[in-house]
Amino acid sequence: MATGEKPYRVYRGGRVKGKVPLERPQTRPARDGRGPRPPRIRRPRRRWSWKRRIGLGLLVFLFLMIVWSVAGYLSFRSGVAKANARLDDNVSPVLANQNGMLLSHSTNILLLGRDHENTDRRVGLNHTDSIIVLRTDPSRHRLVYLSIPRDLRVPIPGYGEDRINAALPLGGTNLAIRTIETFTGLEINHVMIVDFRSFKHLIDNIGGIDINVPEPILSNKFDCPYNRTRCASWQGYRFAKGNQHMDGKRALIYSRIRENRLDPSESDITRGERQQQVLRAVMSKVLGVSMFVKLPFDGSDLLEPLTTDLSAWQFVQLGWVLKRAGQKDALHCRLGGTPGDFGGASVIVASEENRGVIQMVQGRSAPQPPPPGSGPFGPGCVVGNRGFR
Repeated sequence: MATGEKPYRVYRGGRVKGKVPLERPQTRPARDGRGPRPPRIRRPRRRWSWKRRIGLGLLVFLFLMIVWSVAGYLSFRSGVAKANARLDDNVSPVLANQNGMLLSHSTNILLLGRDHENTDRRVGLNHTDSIIVLRTDPSRHRLVYLSIPRDLRVPIPGYGEDRINAALPLGGTNLAIRTIETFTGLEINHVMIVDFRSFKHLIDNIGGIDINVPEPILSNKFDCPYNRTRCASWQGYRFAKGNQHMDGKRALIYSRIRENRLDPSESDITRGERQQQVLRAVMSKVLGVSMFVKLPFDGSDLLEPLTTDLSAWQFVQLGWVLKRAGQKDALHCRLGGTPGDFGGASVIVASEENRGVIQMVQGRSAPQPPPPGSGPFGPGCVVGNRGFR
């Protein structure tokens, strides 16, 4: 038997399960046959630094914000289109041309509030229960609210003298705008008609509003919510003094109260101030962050109570102007006069002081409160949310 190195390995110790281990070359020959390839070196992966992670997170957040904003704007624009369609075609020609953007130019917006509660006394009526001119002054970062009493006796073009709230049923929004422009001398650039009955649904959709009630209120017995037996002993709606959170129904009742049995000096002027409070609270809530989050879902229904000529882009500009100016230093003005009688109906006879109020609204004179002794219908202006008390 030949001696020497055997071409195979001898394994001892019995059988072993599994495959026989073979020696394998450390490198594989290249496919072209020229020689072995060098071994592949795997480099360890580098972990992302916290700066890169934060940067990527910001980019993702910015992208989501852009997508959310676009979706919200498209939904909101759909609601604006419906609000524009509800406006009569003969209104736009009587509106004064908007000279420039709302972001940089003064603008007068007429707010008409209508309350279409279906009651026997009010069926078929189309009177304006609230008349407010909102003047924006971006150069001074100031807002001006001018309340016009609905019983103020004024000349109505083509119809003679009557209460100012009669202009809407006589000739529609067109005549209401011309009447207010003729009496005040203010050019109306835009108009918004608010249906207060639908307004309460909007307030519920935004989660209610916060109102600071200046004085305790016990209303007269209007629109009793109970049955006939309980209404006989019911005293009226009550509101305590101080900050209160109100849902849509409660806010609508608050804005409609005409008589306060705890303070006989209150009048329709006071009622207009309460309606201003409700409108300001709604605007403040709509411009908040919570509303931005819900805008893609509720944007189309947001303007359901409104009829307006404002476009979606003009609404965006108006929102920025209102947000930047704020309500703390806003100027609150009202026209007025003395109580009178006209054809058996109670009216307010306009006084000469109304001309001075218009000058204050336009920023041509310093704001002055109602003159002493002018009574509950005295015209004037006050700064801030303290009211005329």
